[in-house]
Amino acid sequence: MELVELLKLLGIVVVIVGFALKLDSILIVSVSAIVTAIVGSLGVEGFLEILGSNFTANRSMTIFIMILLVTGTLERNGLREAAAALIGKLKGVTSGKLVCAYGIMRAFFGAFNVGFGGVAGFIRPVVIPMAEGALEAENKEVKEEYIEEVKGMASAMENIAWFFFQVLFVGGAAALLVQSTLSSLGYEVEVIDLAKVSIPIALIALVVACIYFMIRDTRLRKKYYGTNSRGGK
Repeated sequence: MELVELLKLLGIVVVIVGFALKLDSILIVSVSAIVTAIVGSLGVEGFLEILGSNFTANRSMTIFIMILLVTGTLERNGLREAAAALIGKLKGVTSGKLVCAYGIMRAFFGAFNVGFGGVAGFIRPVVIPMAEGALEAENKEVKEEYIEEVKGMASAMENIAWFFFQVLFVGGAAALLVQSTLSSLGYEVEVIDLAKVSIPIALIALVVACIYFMIRDTRLRKKYYGTNSRGGK
């Protein structure tokens, strides 16, 4: 492979290095896109043209950018601190319970095809500070290793809730994709019927995920803090 072709992969290197250094995710993606446009000989005009055409072709991208901008503005004005202070006032809240509560909320809104920005737009600026606030309310040290585990659990719950519950929305892309796939195989079904048979599967997935994350959090708390539950030994 020629050097010119390798340089086009520089944007991927920016993403890898940026996340390895734990820099701001929005900044990483933005810099990566700009670097890719430059080394790919697109230039500023070409980059803006592609960006604009993608916005036109996929309107949800505009909503995604708006969510990131709003989240960034709120975070800069104390969103993380407010989230941590709120959860610190509640009793008996652990990271496992918090992840389960988020999963239930995410599932409910996912069934109506309503998003919160995912990991970057909600989990990182809201859920994770709440987990840290729960630890601080117990007068426990916020250990990075434990928080990294909580990030993984919260991100997994985001994927589980969104994957299983977005199919329940009859006007969503997921339901229409399943319908078209079954149609190509010779099975003509209505999206409302798909939603009906998907409800028990989605609920089972959510319950199993909550049980798993509660058990995992109990083990993690015992590993990192020597406690099985909030305030317990």
